[in-house]
Amino acid sequence: PRTDPAAAMNLNCLDYSHRSMAVAADAADEFAPSAVHSMTAPHVALAPVQAPADFLQNAMSSQDQKNAIRFLHGTTTLGFTFEHGIIIAVDSRASMGQYIGSQSVKKVIEINPYLLGTMAGGAADCQFWERDLGIKCRLYELRNKERISVAAASKLLANTVFSYKGMGLSMGTMIAGWDKTGPNLHYVDSDGTRLKGQRFSVGSGSTYAYGVLDQGMRWDLSPEEAAELGRRAIFHATHRDAYSGGTINVYHIKEDGWVKISAEDSGLDKYYEYKAQKDAEDAKTQAAAGTPMAEA
Repeated sequence: PRTDPAAAMNLNCLDYSHRSMAVAADAADEFAPSAVHSMTAPHVALAPVQAPADFLQNAMSSQDQKNAIRFLHGTTTLGFTFEHGIIIAVDSRASMGQYIGSQSVKKVIEINPYLLGTMAGGAADCQFWERDLGIKCRLYELRNKERISVAAASKLLANTVFSYKGMGLSMGTMIAGWDKTGPNLHYVDSDGTRLKGQRFSVGSGSTYAYGVLDQGMRWDLSPEEAAELGRRAIFHATHRDAYSGGTINVYHIKEDGWVKISAEDSGLDKYYEYKAQKDAEDAKTQAAAGTPMAEA
């Protein structure tokens, strides 16, 4: 028998309406309170033993040094506040002892347009938990119709990692951003330590970076001077610390959000650039003092 076109169209519309209702029901289930709760509470697979925390603590600090788990870290990250916001500068080398795994690791996690996190320690730990923090920050915005503060974001991360204390996490991160109170910078590590400050450097090259920061830091730096100070501090750390290197990435956090300033190689070109600047400054100083330049 022939089918009436109008009836066929009605049947198709009915079919599509049922599909739409099914999709809507699926969406409702997805955003039901239980589903949202499951999104905010990810879990990490633990060792299949009766007391995972004790097992991991023993594995990390075994009396038998041959069988002990030892993480070999290497990185340099820094952040500091100044009159025009916050500068974040990092290297990009991933290493394990003398082995260089990568020269192009992205050690700045872009949590949202106003919030950045840095990575030092275990790359997987930092990436996973800072992306988890990004989910929680977005859910906070949806529920409260405003951006989360930097202090609250850092507290969420500190609470999360503290619940896994002693289970082998390795993290030394900075959470930096601009909120209603202005620019804020917090340090959070895998023990749950949380500190607010004006200047932090984390990683194996941090002592070298602190030396440059302490020498050149001023509150009234211009954005260009501040970016160059962060870049120079990371360069000197990569020059002296074998476990830091690769690309120097610099970010500036302002009232209207963060912006990536530069990504420059920390190799010989940068070394000779800074050497030429130092030679010119030395020549100028000696000329002002009336002292002849020493022959190289």
